[in-house]
Amino acid sequence: MSILIQQATILTMQDNESPFMGDIRIEGDRMVQIASHIDPQPGDDVLDGHGKLAMPGLVNAHQHSPMSLLRGFSDDLKLMDWLDRKMLPAEARMTPEDIYWGAKLCIAEMIRSGTTAFADMYIHMNEIAEAVTETGIRASLTRGMVFMEEDGGRRLQEAVDLVQRWSGQANGRITTMYGPHSPYTCPTEPLREVIAMAVRDDIPLHIHLAETIEEVQKIHSRYGLTPTEYLVEAGMFDHAHVLLAHAVHLNANDVSKLKDMRGGVAHNPVSNLKLGCGIAPIEGMRTEGITVGLGTDGAGSATTLDMFEEIKAACWLQKLDYGDPTRLPAREVLSMATRGSARLLSLHDEVGVLAPGYKADLILIDLANPHLQPIHNVESLLAYSVNGADVHTTIVDGQILMRDRKLLTLDEDELYREVNARAKRIVEGI
Repeated sequence: MSILIQQATILTMQDNESPFMGDIRIEGDRMVQIASHIDPQPGDDVLDGHGKLAMPGLVNAHQHSPMSLLRGFSDDLKLMDWLDRKMLPAEARMTPEDIYWGAKLCIAEMIRSGTTAFADMYIHMNEIAEAVTETGIRASLTRGMVFMEEDGGRRLQEAVDLVQRWSGQANGRITTMYGPHSPYTCPTEPLREVIAMAVRDDIPLHIHLAETIEEVQKIHSRYGLTPTEYLVEAGMFDHAHVLLAHAVHLNANDVSKLKDMRGGVAHNPVSNLKLGCGIAPIEGMRTEGITVGLGTDGAGSATTLDMFEEIKAACWLQKLDYGDPTRLPAREVLSMATRGSARLLSLHDEVGVLAPGYKADLILIDLANPHLQPIHNVESLLAYSVNGADVHTTIVDGQILMRDRKLLTLDEDELYREVNARAKRIVEGI
């Protein structure tokens, strides 16, 4: 299949390349030509780009997709109350079928708001992989592992099974990671075992780090270390590619210990704000050369999965934290949401920019809206004015997943019936 996008404003996110008017040709799953004009060929599916902006699809670097079923169920609580009183009891009621439908709801929201790839950590990952396969999105999937209670090695085996069964499936749209949940749920010996597996199998690691001050206190009381120091001593950063989610409570010494890491940090500003967790020192990380991407966290905490909201929040937080409006300018935060996140998922050679040879993961944004006019600076509009509802078309792996705001790989009526019935059963009485 070939697609030709004609006369769109193109933001490639390549270094030092300004937006320009032009065409994009897609053949199969890749972009093959980007130019000021490309002649249509017989059989092309021609998309009119007039009044629209083409850019790389957004990459959500940290998610818990089935938590879409718990959106709005436990707001205005402290994180540990949110987790212990609401989230864990509700999640204990989820069946594998619930996980499947929750993941599809999440994917529908992401496609609608311009996300083309995401990193997920949860349970019942086979069902999430099926949802990814059917809907056409790209995903890095992780079976989260907690080692504070004996389970006979079940979680570890499920993580291995996920890697063996799903790595490279769905035309390569599915990749996998190993996911020790967090420092406070992973004692040293099982953590070192997972790290050794990741190095042996050349599989990245995905772990929460220092999301709350309570975690910092807990790790210090157990080990006399910060959570970052605990991971350093366990050998996490010696050889593995690591995706660190949150990294809110890092001191300067912690940041310096991460400066040469492979991988980087997934910043989740909306969730961190909503749960009152704090402001991650991402400007300090970036100064040290640490790759920073953006994620939403699950809808059970963040409520929204709109990455454009994360882009805004990330900018505002750093400007406010430093009292400096020049911090984290528009171009840089857009790079975090595309190239930065792609690097965290080990996809930076395939997605995150618009260029011939790269996977055809891109979105078209409708600029014909009052809040996007007049157009002085496209990058400023994207960072500070665009929202997910402005996304007109979403393409992943050369397949159009949404066209003119209509989802093409999901039945929305069926989806809403299923998720409402399932969510009602899950939370009843909690």
